[in-house]
Amino acid sequence: MAAKTLMIQGCTSDAGKSALVTGICRVLYRRGKRVAPFKPQNMALNSAVTVDGGEIGRAQAVQAQACNLEPHTDMNPVLLKPNTDIGAQVIVHGRAIGNMDASRYHEFKPQLLDSVLASFGRLKAAHEYVVVEGAGSPAEINLRDRDIANMGFAEAADCPVLLIADIDRGGVFAHLVGTLALLSEAERKRVKGFVINRFRGDIALLQAGLDWLEQHTGTPVLGVLPYLQDLHLEAEDGLGKLAFPARSANKLRVIVPLLPRISNHTDFDALRLHPEVSLHFIKSGESIPAADLIVLPGSKSVRADLAWLRANGWVEAIQRHLRYGGKIIGICGGFQMLGNKLHDPLGIEGEAGSSSGLGLLEMETELKPVKQLKRVGGTLALADAPVTGYEIHAGVSSGPALNHPAVHLDGCNDGALSPDGQVLGTYLHGLFDVGEACTALLRWAGLETDCDHDYAALRERGIDQMADAVGEYLDWEKLERFFS
Repeated sequence: MAAKTLMIQGCTSDAGKSALVTGICRVLYRRGKRVAPFKPQNMALNSAVTVDGGEIGRAQAVQAQACNLEPHTDMNPVLLKPNTDIGAQVIVHGRAIGNMDASRYHEFKPQLLDSVLASFGRLKAAHEYVVVEGAGSPAEINLRDRDIANMGFAEAADCPVLLIADIDRGGVFAHLVGTLALLSEAERKRVKGFVINRFRGDIALLQAGLDWLEQHTGTPVLGVLPYLQDLHLEAEDGLGKLAFPARSANKLRVIVPLLPRISNHTDFDALRLHPEVSLHFIKSGESIPAADLIVLPGSKSVRADLAWLRANGWVEAIQRHLRYGGKIIGICGGFQMLGNKLHDPLGIEGEAGSSSGLGLLEMETELKPVKQLKRVGGTLALADAPVTGYEIHAGVSSGPALNHPAVHLDGCNDGALSPDGQVLGTYLHGLFDVGEACTALLRWAGLETDCDHDYAALRERGIDQMADAVGEYLDWEKLERFFS
């Protein structure tokens, strides 16, 4: 029997679609159901490597964790990774098929529908429930033609829809009513209920609005989810809603340049939530403060982001930082920036050519057309502490710096550690996620106190926290009737 299905669409981006799908998945898993997440099309620079050796959006990997499943490429068959303001790398079933600008991709979308439906069909055949997440908003009427992410998918898959809106933004009733007004009559009939997200205050003061909304639209409100102050779920993309601790002289000071094409910023969640770390992303035009550790993050356009670093004064700041004994870590694209040269002869990430690196490690990197996608484990070279994570990169690095690796992985070495011990580079995403490795790296960077920081437990706690709220505040009797 094919799985029962329900799709979550949002009035806006960041309305809470990913979190709601995560919560529903965990509630169903707790009830002993075989459940899987699905997102037909995702646009995100935070991604994860799957059990079948592909690449999907980070949110679907979190949702898979909520279902106690390994992430699989069928959970997100189309992933777009922006590399310019109008273009992106297109990834289908976990593999990059090329770069497209927005217009070309819009023309190409109908050819992807079969791939999307094939993945959806395999998930339905293997599970009792599939919880589907839309992208952006179904009210983006400029994108309705050839849509495969929202109502276009729902119609092709004959899937019922819940609509979620974020009351914390303001105008929640306008969001819901306006979204319905911009849908076709057939699409409106697919919307079986509303969920209001991030409410804080006295629910009694909201009740009159909820009654009006149901009467005006004929659509039930299935629940009002509270604002969960300390909720941590790995972000799908933007950094806008992340909260950072106040700067403190008693904590290890870590700064990260907020690159225009920063990728996999979830690498820093373990540091952001660490009680002994003060982590700050530094935007364009902001002064670069003194720090104990500078971390250069991953990038979807390394040469362009390297030019941004130079234009924003980071080269001089890094040189000054090293003179005063500070430490530097480069992860993936940030690791490539640490070398002498970066070559992109095929124009994989932009205009073909070469750029001078920061010259802090004796190596060069060339971007290749085949991306490296691996889940890996091993130990840190500097402390023999265990690490696990994944690699997602197109570059191949070479040079004498690699003779002094930063990480010993299963069957090979990775990265480099400079002879003076101040600069460390690696392709390993998730470098700080394992407690022992995080402790060792922070001690290397100057943290004098050890702290038992279990980031894996924090991730699991966030999933459970969302599931607890979904289980308590949604009308599950109605919700389960809407699955079809």
